[in-house]
Amino acid sequence: MSTVSYKDAGVDIDAGNQFVENIKPLVKSTFDKNVIGGIGSFAGAYELPSGYQKPVILGATDGVGTKLKLAIDSGIYDTVGIDLVAMCANDLICNFGTPLFFLDYYAMSKLEIDAAVSIVKGIAEGCIQAECSLIGGETAEMPGMYHSKDFDLAGFAVGIAEKDEMNRLPHVKAGDILIALPSSGVHSNGFSLVRKLFFDKLGYTFDTEFDGKPLIETLLTPTRIYVKLFKTLKSKINALAHITGGGIVENLPRVLPEGLQAHVYKSKIKTLPVFNFMSQYVEESEMHRTFNMGVGMILVVSPENVNDVLANSDGYIIGELKAGERSAIML
Repeated sequence: MSTVSYKDAGVDIDAGNQFVENIKPLVKSTFDKNVIGGIGSFAGAYELPSGYQKPVILGATDGVGTKLKLAIDSGIYDTVGIDLVAMCANDLICNFGTPLFFLDYYAMSKLEIDAAVSIVKGIAEGCIQAECSLIGGETAEMPGMYHSKDFDLAGFAVGIAEKDEMNRLPHVKAGDILIALPSSGVHSNGFSLVRKLFFDKLGYTFDTEFDGKPLIETLLTPTRIYVKLFKTLKSKINALAHITGGGIVENLPRVLPEGLQAHVYKSKIKTLPVFNFMSQYVEESEMHRTFNMGVGMILVVSPENVNDVLANSDGYIIGELKAGERSAIML
């Protein structure tokens, strides 16, 4: 009987080693002064920044969902890594955490070095936008678990916050104003519905023109990262909500104390063309509980700080807080 190797079983160790060498410059480009060592050790190391009175470490994890299927089928790999970082970093800032470092998990059927490097290039770009360091990751070649060009991504972000700043509920009051920060597109939620509508029901292709460009470009527009804006506006914000799966109606109440109700005026939302189009085929309530509708983040701001926030961001007013049952009402 002839011998069998790991490569015969579908795992190429040499390709994995070459991949690590190829991504070292990308990873290093995200490093700041607190990173200890480099890529290739058993664990990433990061020195905690000074200046915190009661530092608390926060962690967030997420994926990109079935948006990955569009990247796989289109062969466009350099944007979903930005989505991966965004979904984690945007969650951290909602707890008033500043992202410090990021790790990724990348699993596939067969390691294709060029595609893998493109994915990590996107992750590195996301880390630069989020001002955090990519200090480690795991690449898993798993034939039999994944097939053909299928792959999956998971991300893990670690941040730091002052303990006394984390609980935002006492800062949120009736009369506070709701300011929307625009999304860049569909972001990374609801893509099973997106794919069902555009490709199964309507028979569109990736090259179908939509809003002046190929549809695939619109759909793969990466999730906006709000970290830098948060750092600029932090002292003027009472609370903020990341609008992901569940939309405004499910995410905004997460930052409200009991006895406060968010009144969001649908007519004030600057809905993006992709959502206006889908609304022709999807019930309004379903749209609002699935998609961000053009609002990627909502800031809760005291009336006296509204002008400063508007002057230093691309935000706009979409509602206010009033006494009532804890919920978000779309009016």
